[in-house]
Amino acid sequence: MSYSGRFAPSPTGPLHAGSLVAALASWLDARAHGGRWLVRIEDVDRPRCVAGVDAVILQQLARCGLLPDAPPVWQSTRDAAYAQALQTLVAGGSAYACGCTRKDVDDALAAQGVVHQRHGERVYPGSCRPERGGLHGRLARAMRLHTGRSGPIDWHDRRLGAQRQNVETEVGDFVLRRADGLWAYQLAVVVDDGWRGVTDVVRGADLADNTPRQILLQRALGLPEPRYLHTPLVLGADGNKLSKQNGAQALDLADPALAVHQAAQVLGLALPATGTLAETLAAAVRAWAGMMAGAAASSSLAPPITPHSEDRTPS
Repeated sequence: MSYSGRFAPSPTGPLHAGSLVAALASWLDARAHGGRWLVRIEDVDRPRCVAGVDAVILQQLARCGLLPDAPPVWQSTRDAAYAQALQTLVAGGSAYACGCTRKDVDDALAAQGVVHQRHGERVYPGSCRPERGGLHGRLARAMRLHTGRSGPIDWHDRRLGAQRQNVETEVGDFVLRRADGLWAYQLAVVVDDGWRGVTDVVRGADLADNTPRQILLQRALGLPEPRYLHTPLVLGADGNKLSKQNGAQALDLADPALAVHQAAQVLGLALPATGTLAETLAAAVRAWAGMMAGAAASSSLAPPITPHSEDRTPS
């Protein structure tokens, strides 16, 4: 199978230094493999999206020489595909309707002696599973994936090494369609990656804990499982991942070659100190290919990833 990679930004604000690192890594991996590189605008969470930012993001990528090999795709045009996927999951007994509010979930967990910690995983206790009586007379709010038949999910990250997560006990039955009717990140990502034949997902390490959920969906929908590589994060002044939420500034592209060079340094690539944008990108491709050739030997030492959010989306 030929290589197909992608970069999938959310249009909630312009690209910043952290998002350029992820974009560059995915582009470099595609170029080093002689494959194609795609761009998907992840505007499925429409209330968070800012009008016109999608065009800004595409312009920023172009300024950095990161041009997709096919026209970009917007998730907001893909509702019918997500609905068909959900119908398939329901028909196969893998998805069910849930009538729980967040308070209902917290109350059910409290009854089990579990107190939800801020920023921690809110593990859904399966209150509305069909085998537990379903909705119990409540109106359906969301749709969830039944995770109780899967057991631990083992997967390999090309940088982080061997990983394992039991989605049922560490995450619970996660949302596919939200109570407000919008499609959840997990379902949309899996359907779109399968549709465009994505073979390799290269993205920031903050999204690594989403991978087992996405593998479960790929298996339930009969889709191929891509290879995964999760890149180092750029941290903000508060020590957390640099994001729009903690004040990340839009990329300074007065010198695109410098911006790309700085992103390459975060990825651990040693490049010549000066050069044109084309020269910098070419050197980065060579450096990436060399680094990837030696990555397998050290990746097995990485610790497993701990899940930390029910539906993590990039920013």
